[in-house]
Amino acid sequence: MISQEQRKLLEKQKYKIVGTHSAVKLCHWLKEGMKGNKGCYKERFYGIDSHRCLQMTPSVTSCTQQCLFCWRPLETWEGTEITEISEPEDILENSIEAQRELLTGFGGSLDIYDEDLWEEAKKPKHVAISLAGEPTLYPKLSAYIKRCHERDLTTFLVTNGTNPQTIKDLNPLPTQLYISLDAPNKDIYQKLCRPEIEEGWKRINRSLKLLSELKTRTVIRITLVNGINDKNINGYAKLLNKADPDFIEVKSFMHVGNSRDRLEREQMVENDGIKDFSKQISEKTIYEVEDNVEESRVSLLKKPRANPKLRELG
Repeated sequence: MISQEQRKLLEKQKYKIVGTHSAVKLCHWLKEGMKGNKGCYKERFYGIDSHRCLQMTPSVTSCTQQCLFCWRPLETWEGTEITEISEPEDILENSIEAQRELLTGFGGSLDIYDEDLWEEAKKPKHVAISLAGEPTLYPKLSAYIKRCHERDLTTFLVTNGTNPQTIKDLNPLPTQLYISLDAPNKDIYQKLCRPEIEEGWKRINRSLKLLSELKTRTVIRITLVNGINDKNINGYAKLLNKADPDFIEVKSFMHVGNSRDRLEREQMVENDGIKDFSKQISEKTIYEVEDNVEESRVSLLKKPRANPKLRELG
């Protein structure tokens, strides 16, 4: 249950609260997309339409970690359990409506935003289940994904991997499943991700092993912080070989939001560093460097013959 204090803080940061534990927020790249500008790196890598993406979370104040690089307000976290559970149908319907309400204000700026693209943005095609918190804490996540698919919405689930049993039980699976791998070993994991649960590293390793068995598109996302987790290529390579994902994203932490209270700007990794790290990963694994977006400091690696573009969006 979101307290009034939490609600006030989140709304100040442009979150739209949905029900008792969910939220929506307009992405910067959605706004750029409505101007007809280029979209986010996921549009370039995977072929989504940035301006038609619903960025939401079913667990806005609940997480299993307190990552130093998280741009979310960690002071709003209330633990690792969600209380007063909302129904999946209500979350989806109200999230779409919340997105439309947030978009309403842009109607007065159609000299800046393209009206057709603005109208399209009110009808999302993709749901990014990732905005804040840990989405696998929502006990009806499978049913929520099912409701999305019934509405022909593609789903992108991003998890920190600390709930392997929930991942194993997902039915249906999301269109694309991300697991964050932000350390090459337990010591760095404890320092950087600051787990709120016992055996967090062990749980993540269980999720990595499970990933190779799942019949959906899979991605490992590595967020690098200069001087903390940007070394030990061999450690990362061993874990990546265990997970056997279709794709790997290597990106820099970004010095935005509340991460500025925990890390220095100099701890962002320059794009050349991202490219070099990706090249070293490629040399230690089967993965090929496919693309890089300098503005976002992110590279994409893929398995040989894997196609990053989502065919159903083509």
